[in-house]
Amino acid sequence: MGKLRLGVLASGRGSNLQSIMDAAGAGRIKAEVVVVFSDNKDAFALERARKAGIPALRLDPRDFGSKDEYEKAILEILHEHEVQLVCLAGYMRIIGRVLLEAFPNLIINIHPALLPAFPGLHGQQQAWDYGVKFSGCTVHFVDEGMDTGPIIIQAVVPVYDDDTVDTLADRILEQEHKIYPEAIGLIAEGRLRLDGRKVFRV
Repeated sequence: MGKLRLGVLASGRGSNLQSIMDAAGAGRIKAEVVVVFSDNKDAFALERARKAGIPALRLDPRDFGSKDEYEKAILEILHEHEVQLVCLAGYMRIIGRVLLEAFPNLIINIHPALLPAFPGLHGQQQAWDYGVKFSGCTVHFVDEGMDTGPIIIQAVVPVYDDDTVDTLADRILEQEHKIYPEAIGLIAEGRLRLDGRKVFRV
């Protein structure tokens, strides 16, 4: 059995992309990143991919007449590179019908909070503002909602009295870089079973 072929969608600096590429390059997961896509021409994730010799492509959503048309263009890229699992790594757009139907339960995301708490943008800021004692991060399957899909794996990060949003975000990011490759590894090895909203290791 070959390596699981990953397509990564990113909008920003791509630190989670880097953690995935590092884990794949070191042989810690039976997967490889075969294409990186962004909606943002300035995303450093594209540069990370190019440095690693991975195709890095960008499309401007404003060039398309609808979200469906835009996602069909993304889908062509993913199919061209024979992508088997789509990984969102700081991709700042809600995934729509076209991609969800093309990759059922084969799109995953990392979120910097313990879902279902603090979905959407700035999960670290939301948690810090609320005054929680523990925050963390979540890898989950993507569905039609915002950070509402079944949870694959989570990591808990304590919130210290002297934390700032930035220090909390940095410690959460450290855990993101651990659990995202781990989740991909479990999928690559066929060790996850989805039953309704519940995800089990097998």
